[in-house]
Amino acid sequence: MMTNRNLFEQLPTLAQDPAQFETLYTAKDFRTRLIEAIRRASKRIYLIALYLEDDEAGREILTELYEAKQRNPGLDINVCVDWHRAQRGLIGAELGETNASMYKRFADNYEHKIPIYGVPVRGREVFGVLHLKGFILDDQVIYSGASLNNIYLNYKERYRFDRYHILYNKALADSMANFVQKEMIDHPAVNNLACSSKPETKEIKAQIRQLRASLAKSSYQFESQTVSQNQVSVTPVVGVGKKRNKLNQGINKLLAEAKDEIFICTPYFNFPRSVAKEVKKAIKRGVQVTIVVGDKTANDFYISPEEEFKTIGGLPYLYERNLRQFAKSNEANIASRKLSIHLWKHEENSFHLKGIWVDKRYMLITGNNLNPRAWSLDLENALFIQDNFNHLTPQFEKEAENILQHTDLICTYRQLEKFEDYPDAVQKLMRKITRVKADRVLKQIL
Repeated sequence: MMTNRNLFEQLPTLAQDPAQFETLYTAKDFRTRLIEAIRRASKRIYLIALYLEDDEAGREILTELYEAKQRNPGLDINVCVDWHRAQRGLIGAELGETNASMYKRFADNYEHKIPIYGVPVRGREVFGVLHLKGFILDDQVIYSGASLNNIYLNYKERYRFDRYHILYNKALADSMANFVQKEMIDHPAVNNLACSSKPETKEIKAQIRQLRASLAKSSYQFESQTVSQNQVSVTPVVGVGKKRNKLNQGINKLLAEAKDEIFICTPYFNFPRSVAKEVKKAIKRGVQVTIVVGDKTANDFYISPEEEFKTIGGLPYLYERNLRQFAKSNEANIASRKLSIHLWKHEENSFHLKGIWVDKRYMLITGNNLNPRAWSLDLENALFIQDNFNHLTPQFEKEAENILQHTDLICTYRQLEKFEDYPDAVQKLMRKITRVKADRVLKQIL
């Protein structure tokens, strides 16, 4: 039987010069570098994000794209966002203008247009969204789990903390751009949200089903390269749905491969069953496991007790309950330091980090939240990095340090708030959810 190590060694890879791999540490730097890259681009710009918001930062990015297009009409610019998310307002907000309205407004005001494609991963948003990541600007890839709006780009005083990496690699940029063009843009289910003749979702139901089926079979196409001792290897991976999902399989193999240490970041603590199983097995075989998760108050759905409570505000408490149960069942491992749980909280900011480091040798840079929703509903991708000669270790250690600086170590599950201490509205909601046994269903779609 093949070992996991052999499976990793047989992966198709792209050679990456470590000097052309850069980690950014703040949302402000990410915004600055993205804008600089848009201004410098001479061949192509492909921006793929869950959403491009109608706010100051979103309009700034769209303005930069349009100005670049007017300066150089031959510049190949394509933006892909989630079809459903673009055509509704924020959760809990009043009905009004949508992001799609802004795209149309911009298109009407400029001579050279930019298509903003809505990608419908499922017929309804609750059952799957475009969670693919990666901004391709000429021959560089800026990879982050961030979407494009004020908080992700730290446009004002608050930020949503994510991971940000820049890889200068023509073969990687080509492969990712080709995937977006062939597997998404060229498909009849994908339509330009910036024009007035877009169809209704119900009119393209059959095409949406076909798109999901074809995405489930898709993969990044590239010629595998030989990686020298002076390079690191990068493999872009894509996955959607439960069956034969190469990304899910890769994540499980990565955890199973760990010999010494696993470092995991996730914003919403709700591991898929297979990930929870691999983490448990790793602790058992003596692997040092570190998990960094956002405090409930650093969750993007958190509503302060002083504000009016909405149902969506129950989510951070559900995640905290999951974490408390996990910590309780691992109390002995926490006490013996086999398991370290760090809670991230920094002022009024929020936490959106995801990723896995294994043995200072393998890293997963991804937008995947490592939860059941990512595992079976959303379209996800990742860059799997093998660094056999520790070229990137100093960068990743600095990144881990940067992440941990605003965290508290959990020494016992009792540090996490218990159900009885939650606001009355939250307790009432959670009792209702448990009574109708909806918590099991919720865990699969959150």
